[in-house]
Amino acid sequence: MSAEPITEPVMTQDPIDLLIAIEEASVAPIRPEYVEGMAIVPPQPNDNHNDGAFKLAVQFFTTGFELAGMGNGYRAAHKDGRTMALVIPDFYIRRRKPTELDESYRKAHKGWYPIDMIALVGEVTSTNHETDTGPKFRMYAAAGIPVYVLVDRHSGTAHCYTDPVLPGDDPTEAYYATDIKVNLGEPLPLPGPYPTVDTAPFLTD
Repeated sequence: MSAEPITEPVMTQDPIDLLIAIEEASVAPIRPEYVEGMAIVPPQPNDNHNDGAFKLAVQFFTTGFELAGMGNGYRAAHKDGRTMALVIPDFYIRRRKPTELDESYRKAHKGWYPIDMIALVGEVTSTNHETDTGPKFRMYAAAGIPVYVLVDRHSGTAHCYTDPVLPGDDPTEAYYATDIKVNLGEPLPLPGPYPTVDTAPFLTD
């Protein structure tokens, strides 16, 4: 009688725990993210990046979008419940204030809210501009976020992406079907009910 091979169970680390380990190992405060199987440690943004992102969030707030915000982390999940992505957008507009269910989700996932809370998401590129124009672009589309506002300081353009498409089950194939593009300094029109936003704060670094 031949012995049957012994197989060891495959142990997978939750990306949330991976990011916690990276934070604990860093000598400086960081907020790593996780997209398309990669842990991403964003570079320290300069004042133009932070001031511009803040001014965009304020534009939304002052035109009546009181759920505009910055700073929180959001988790997207695969259909089987595994973590697909962990992101901290530069700014966003939420669909709702956190409910008890949202807070329970956040506690269960160690500080990350569900990404379906977001109605509009925004990013301002830093030196790693490929992250916002590639992996995050695809991930936000895969998560079904209706509007993605991207200020691409590398190309000198601003974009309003709408109509997310996920052709199959692979989130890396997702995309936005519509792109409204302007040069930085020009007003960027967004779909209703959102206002046209001023991109002039990004003209100088």
